[in-house]
Amino acid sequence: MRFEMDNTLLDDILFSMENQDGEYLLDTQQNQIIDINFDDIEEEPDFNEIDFDKTDRYISLPQWSSADGYRLMEKFSSELKNPIIRQELSAALNRNKGVFRAFKDVLEQYPETVKHWYIFKEQKMKEEVIDWYNSLREEWGLKPIGNEPEDTTSLILEDFIFKNGDDEFSIITETATGEPAGTISANMIDSVLFINSLEIKNEYRGMGLGKTLLAKMLAKADEQKLDVSIDLPAESEFFSRSLLLEEFKPIMQRFIRNKK
Repeated sequence: MRFEMDNTLLDDILFSMENQDGEYLLDTQQNQIIDINFDDIEEEPDFNEIDFDKTDRYISLPQWSSADGYRLMEKFSSELKNPIIRQELSAALNRNKGVFRAFKDVLEQYPETVKHWYIFKEQKMKEEVIDWYNSLREEWGLKPIGNEPEDTTSLILEDFIFKNGDDEFSIITETATGEPAGTISANMIDSVLFINSLEIKNEYRGMGLGKTLLAKMLAKADEQKLDVSIDLPAESEFFSRSLLLEEFKPIMQRFIRNKK
């Protein structure tokens, strides 16, 4: 019954889990997936007469239903940092019918988020398979295999291009098709670099672009040994965590009263 998990088998299991049209088992001798609705094994002439419940050669795959798929979409939506896309996906999931189609329709409006979804989905499903495999290894008296999560942010950023703008302290980022996605700019006064603009288009927020632009600007400042200052709008207070990680220190708060 023991078998080794490799990338090929892992991919085959993932495909079979999502395919609701077949009924699949793992052939532990051949290390391959079979559809028990078809006679897949040439060396088993009486394949259709096998009692799968009484043999340990064939084992069931991890269970994966449409309900599992729905919960995965819910988790993805709730963890999105972009409030606009998060709200649209949540609305799609709250429909009475056509939820999967509505979810896909929303995603298709945001190509970079589509990639984020597929990376997220594959990683979470891989975790399910590894957990299943490790439970079998425990029964066999073997140590579990590792399940290190991938850095999905770095994979997403691979689809963006970062380049210098027209000014010395200006950096822009574009999609692979040349569509503007964000920009950062600064002015140098004496030995201080004042960051006066850091903007990411709504549909690309929550992908790490702002942090990457800031890091590239700080690298420019380090080359010239410049101090760096940035005013953070109140509505962007969440970005303060990124600034603290880059060793920024808050030195003042600005309060404004607008006359009506």
